[in-house]
Amino acid sequence: MPLGERPGDKSESRYCGVETNFSHDMPQLLSNHICGAGFDFVVAQLMDPAYRPSLMQKEGGEYGALPFAGSDLVLSPSQWSSHVVGKVSSWIDLDSEDEILRLDSETTLKQEIAWASHLSLQACLLPAPKGKSCANYARCANQILQSLNNMQLWLRIPLVKTDDDSTDSNSEQLIDSWEIWNSFRLLCEHHSRLSVALDVMSSLPSLNSLGRWFGESVRAAIVNTDSFLTNTRGYPCLSKRHQRLITGFFNHSVQVVISGKPVHNLPRGNADLSANQSISNVDGDKRHPLRSYLDYIGYLYQKLDPIPEQERFELGYRDFLQSPLQPLMDNLEAQTYETFEKDTMKYIQYQRAVSKALLERVPDEEASAITTVLMVVGAGRGPLVRASLQAAEETGRKLKVYAVEKNPNAVVTLHSLVKLEGWESLVTIISCDMRYWNAPEKADILVSELLGSFGDNELSPECLDGAQRFLKLDGISIPSSYTSFIQPVTASKLYNDVKSHKDVIHFETAYVVKFHSIAKLASPQPVFTFTHPNHSTDKSNNRYTKLQFEIPSDTGSAMVHGFAGYFDATLYKDVHLGIEPSTATPNMFSWFAIFFPLRTPVCVEPGSNLEVHFWRCCGPTKVWYEWGVSSPSASAIHNSNGRSYWVGL
Repeated sequence: MPLGERPGDKSESRYCGVETNFSHDMPQLLSNHICGAGFDFVVAQLMDPAYRPSLMQKEGGEYGALPFAGSDLVLSPSQWSSHVVGKVSSWIDLDSEDEILRLDSETTLKQEIAWASHLSLQACLLPAPKGKSCANYARCANQILQSLNNMQLWLRIPLVKTDDDSTDSNSEQLIDSWEIWNSFRLLCEHHSRLSVALDVMSSLPSLNSLGRWFGESVRAAIVNTDSFLTNTRGYPCLSKRHQRLITGFFNHSVQVVISGKPVHNLPRGNADLSANQSISNVDGDKRHPLRSYLDYIGYLYQKLDPIPEQERFELGYRDFLQSPLQPLMDNLEAQTYETFEKDTMKYIQYQRAVSKALLERVPDEEASAITTVLMVVGAGRGPLVRASLQAAEETGRKLKVYAVEKNPNAVVTLHSLVKLEGWESLVTIISCDMRYWNAPEKADILVSELLGSFGDNELSPECLDGAQRFLKLDGISIPSSYTSFIQPVTASKLYNDVKSHKDVIHFETAYVVKFHSIAKLASPQPVFTFTHPNHSTDKSNNRYTKLQFEIPSDTGSAMVHGFAGYFDATLYKDVHLGIEPSTATPNMFSWFAIFFPLRTPVCVEPGSNLEVHFWRCCGPTKVWYEWGVSSPSASAIHNSNGRSYWVGL
């Protein structure tokens, strides 16, 4: 049964599994662990662990039936698919120097995966590589992956401390588990059906080192009973660090699997659950030996905060690649306008900015005598018009509004809004592209909503520079400035999604993404800044920036799959708007971040520098970005000559 009900959470992390030993009686195995204990699935060995292909051949049994755990008929197809994750024999060593062991391992791996695929299992757990070298193991796994249709392969990786994390005198013998995973998946060509099952140990790496895994394709966390502490009542519990890690896994759709023998001597005759746990006792009298561990995992799940309403709205967009809007080229649809208009926080900030500008521009003693001319360029269906008029009412200032909009469909709605609200004497609607409109008078305040996820990516600089001609010399632009930011990220899922298109152009496209399963490897740094009105004599909006990111020394090695992009805007004075993580406007959803992928991921070492180059290029009819890495290894310059671009100039 699921660990609990959390409104809005339909992820796989609601289900908890248990690792089991080999059994010839699969129905009884499921009965004991699923019906008898309440686990949702078993991670079960499919082949008798004593089996070796070379021994079968010596005994003349090469044509006999393989020693699998029963026929495919002992369970229904839905039971195999829903309640069993296959586990490949742990003895296999495909990189062994012993040729017989290596050949036996290759044969057994292929036989067991073939059987698991025949059973229509959703996943199969591969044992961890035995040493630093896993080339042959990965080669065989890659061959298998090429022929698999639906089944996932989970590579078991021990979550061990790196050298820098460890204080153990033998720490030089430790291998960074991430490097094992990285070598394996590189040899498997970043295959999308290859994922990680992390073995969670009693001691954990540093916080930054753990953070790397949230950008990888982790599907399961195998928690050994040895990792549990004992609470004051004698029941198993986890350390605070382990609790935070498991909570992070829950929030990233990672399933927990309990492994090992019970190591807690529970109080006799006490069937109560520890720590206020509320999963019901399935087997009232005789509890399953691992039931108390399941109860504790359920308790942690039920402690999770409810998913906020805004996050529920965004669930369907998590790690989903979207092409950025091109409002200068395309007319937005009604549904897009409606989504943006629901973002009340954004318009509250705009109203605050307009109020500050009106108060600064018109003294109290002249409030009734002076009418401020305000132009909304890119008025859409009118939310900025409404925010501006509310600011005028709030401050007691008189306002004359020009609402300039190029989308004829939105203009229809604007006319209806003005008539409905009785604004005919206050608002003049202009159905025209702002760049070609000849204004009858100069504006005191110019208000626009042209910012993209990267600040300038929807051509706000070009549009506002063009509209500046009808702003008074001492006029105010809202926004007055905006800065783009980037940071390197591990984003395995996004990289694989781009790679699945099997062409270069998709790696030269910037995508709007609601980031979720990513690891941020360094703090964001500013890239380009634009100020309005633009009083510079150089009106070119071409830009170039070189950035140096320092990878924290306690992170461990990590893979950079691309860059997350954000913006921060000053609407006016101290009124800000943006999505840059350290200054992000709360409760705002109009913008997701932007993702600039790398064709070839770059591996960075702890404490090293990552040197990144970004260009903003302007041509007669288009604007585009180019990006690349020069250190620690050089990448191609992405999107050279603007194969992917914003148009409409």
